[in-house]
Amino acid sequence: MRSNQTMTKVAWGKNQNATSFAMESNTLGPISNTVILIILACLLGLLYLTQVVKATAFSYKINALNKQQTQLQLQHSELEVASARLQALDRISQSAVAKTLVSVAPSGTVQQ
Repeated sequence: MRSNQTMTKVAWGKNQNATSFAMESNTLGPISNTVILIILACLLGLLYLTQVVKATAFSYKINALNKQQTQLQLQHSELEVASARLQALDRISQSAVAKTLVSVAPSGTVQQ
């Protein structure tokens, strides 16, 4: 016999089986149900915490990259200004107006 079956005797008539098998239902008790619910709640809480930690870690990475982007944009604009200044000196010296100018020699100083 299997462990989850019980044998019960039933009074039957002539040429009929006198034994029948009934299945016992194995149900969990209230303590087992409570323990299982607590374990499930802990697992769900752990899953939630791992997701929050991942999101926070990505947030820190995004903030660091945004700061780096801002610094690089500032550096780029400063380099553009420096480049424009250096190119302006070359353009002025190579322009047609600058070539027609006459250089002036100092004539003297005025004293009071």
